[in-house]
Amino acid sequence: MTFDVIVAGHLCLDLLPEMHTVPLDKLASPGKLFEVGPITLATGGAVSNTGLALHRLGVNVGLMTSIGADFIGQAIRGVIAARDPRLTELIGTRDSGYSSYTVVLSPGGQDRIFLHATGTNADFSSADIDFDLVAQAKLFHLGYPPILPRLYEDDGDELVTIYRRVHQSGVVTSLDMSLPDATGGAGTADWWTILRRTLPFVDIFVPSIEEIIFMLRRDDYAAWGGRVMPHLTRAYLRGLAEDLLALGCAITGFKLGPLGMYLHATPDRDRLARLVRLPLPVEAWARFEAWHPAFSVAVVGTTGAGDSCYGGLLAALLRGDLPHDALRLACAVGACNVEAADALSGVRSLTETLARLEAGWPTRHDTLPEGP
Repeated sequence: MTFDVIVAGHLCLDLLPEMHTVPLDKLASPGKLFEVGPITLATGGAVSNTGLALHRLGVNVGLMTSIGADFIGQAIRGVIAARDPRLTELIGTRDSGYSSYTVVLSPGGQDRIFLHATGTNADFSSADIDFDLVAQAKLFHLGYPPILPRLYEDDGDELVTIYRRVHQSGVVTSLDMSLPDATGGAGTADWWTILRRTLPFVDIFVPSIEEIIFMLRRDDYAAWGGRVMPHLTRAYLRGLAEDLLALGCAITGFKLGPLGMYLHATPDRDRLARLVRLPLPVEAWARFEAWHPAFSVAVVGTTGAGDSCYGGLLAALLRGDLPHDALRLACAVGACNVEAADALSGVRSLTETLARLEAGWPTRHDTLPEGP
């Protein structure tokens, strides 16, 4: 078994009731019955969302994690196998514990509310990684340390162990995050220390803007009440990205939801040249910095949009795309995603996505001010 990309980390089952007739402001009314539509069952988490988006884009991808032996675990394996049985080959089964699931609430077409059960993801660690198999890949991507408790405990010892070993094997490394629960263990973890220790071994790091502001600029996050979008400027994003580049990654940036995506690469050509397993045009990427607005679509649901966007970016890097093309493809895949309620149904093949771009797909009219 050889794969171009191995995606590891968080995997769960998503339960998505259709809730367009449910008003957000009434959802907390005790004892009230709301009529909803049909429920969608889909796999979720970074392993599914990013991994299956890559598969839909034609990338040879392996999914590496563990699930439980219960009904939910069987459902997870069945949903993935229905797309391609080969995708389940690296998914292990734990004899004890229950599989992870998430109830995804999107009342009135608004952004999502998650009810999440960690399940077997609580035990995910370096023991779940087949490092010999990973060493044969071009790229390794791991998602959601904030809901993989063993990866943020002890200032990220397990996370550092994983990335150091993969990095030393010469494989290009990529890391994605999720928003920590402010009231849980991830909310009190020292993310500055965790990232300072981990990012020297991470080549590509593109979290969502809310996640990274919560982790590294908590005062801003608190002052803005978690509503970061109205406060963003190019200068703010540039300063935050330069902080991350200084911590050691080669390419960073932020998923900005309805504002699109921002990317910034290191000026260090030697650091970029380490990504030798990708056909990366180093001179074009060195010092690259740009923002791309989101494409205009009718939003049905936002589940997995950031993960699909990240999948589009990784697919572009595997193709050796120029930076602007990679940024555009990432935004395009994310935009396709939100045209469906679940994390994958909206994602199109690479050929279909590129054809949509070439046909002159318009972008939204949002602006991102330069700022002070």
